[in-house]
Amino acid sequence: MSAVRERAVPRNARRHRPRADGRPPAARRAARERGGPWPYLLVAPAVLGMLYLLVYPLARAVLISFQDFRLRQLIMGDAKFVGFANYRTLLTDPRFWTVVRRTFLFMAVNVVLIMVIGLLVALMIQRLGRLWRVAVLSSLVLAWAMPVVAATTVFQWLFHSEFGVVNRALTSLGFGSFERYPWFAHGTAAFAILVLLVVWQSVPFAAITLYSALTTVPAELHESARIDGAGAFRVLRSVTLPMIRPIVMLVLCLEVIWTFKAFVQIWVMTRGGPGDATTILPVYAVQTALSSQRYDLGSAASMVTVVLMSGVLALYLRQMFRQEDEL
Repeated sequence: MSAVRERAVPRNARRHRPRADGRPPAARRAARERGGPWPYLLVAPAVLGMLYLLVYPLARAVLISFQDFRLRQLIMGDAKFVGFANYRTLLTDPRFWTVVRRTFLFMAVNVVLIMVIGLLVALMIQRLGRLWRVAVLSSLVLAWAMPVVAATTVFQWLFHSEFGVVNRALTSLGFGSFERYPWFAHGTAAFAILVLLVVWQSVPFAAITLYSALTTVPAELHESARIDGAGAFRVLRSVTLPMIRPIVMLVLCLEVIWTFKAFVQIWVMTRGGPGDATTILPVYAVQTALSSQRYDLGSAASMVTVVLMSGVLALYLRQMFRQEDEL
């Protein structure tokens, strides 16, 4: 009888019968796959490195912004807390608000140019043949891979007043007023050169990313829109852009961050000059910290920069989520 009962039980039921520990096989497999503490030990070095390189400097800057921290305090280590005194000094400085306005202007001009040119380049790549597409993408990658300092040095040479290629080319075309023209001695010209440099460095990333997004749009949607009589601009506005909107918003947010914190290009090329014509918030923070050893004010300016940048990104993300809810 016992043999009959054993044969009556299905094989799958016998195979998955709980053992003495009371846990089903799936739970035991999950416990074995978790491997105890080893996954956490393997991830721990990366987490500790991130905390040391990112979180600790930010926390240290926040602490210094609430202290009287100058050169003496840096050497002696006897900084005292002063509350919000550094922020009051910073926010009551008219030069600070001029720099804030210039920072937003610099960011807006760069981001608009990067997104428009990047989208146009992506659309152009989509319509090229295979050979030309590979050539253009390779050129974009090479331009994107160029170090920031090297690219800034090249632009300095291009616009050099005596040996620059731009002045020589304009002079040869009949514009005699540009002979030995000092580009970096005029605030508007220096600002425009920096915008040109930042746009040139940022367009490759935007173009390649947007082109990758364009390849995911089904061709049938474009064909259907053209059959209905839609032109090229209407297809772009009503079909293509809504399909790639998440990628567009992602690139937009990244470009806002990178442009808002642009420092190396300005510091290497003009150091914020002439005057304050090219001084934006990151440059202002470094100038304040180094020129008069006011590390406390420099840290406060850095924290204000972080807050303003976070506010701008919050507005963009809120708008993006609202548009997704409407779809």
